[in-house]
Amino acid sequence: MATDLSKALECYLDTATLQLKNTAANMANIDTPGYKTRGKDFGEQMAIAVQESQEPGMASSTNGFGVDNLVDGLVSRPDGNNVSMDREGMKMSEAQLKFRTGVALLKQAIAQVSEAIHSDSK
Repeated sequence: MATDLSKALECYLDTATLQLKNTAANMANIDTPGYKTRGKDFGEQMAIAVQESQEPGMASSTNGFGVDNLVDGLVSRPDGNNVSMDREGMKMSEAQLKFRTGVALLKQAIAQVSEAIHSDSK
């Protein structure tokens, strides 16, 4: 049975993965005329995912991740596309760091459970 910590870490990893997918989609559309950069607020998406994980049986029409939001304040090129590879590279690095942190926390939680299980055999 999953613990509250493991559920939260699952949500954290899912949200970091979504952030990476979103960044990859923006990068893939760098040459698409008229394409507008999309993004999500990590904290907001994390809160939605945690809330939905705590409400068993709740049907989610958004899979916990809401709708893409257009990112304001970016400079558009003459073709109307506003994807910035510098911004997307930074977002990718940020999401990768979040994911690695989540994996490290999950490993630590598993190690603690394993230690508790094997403490009687010592």
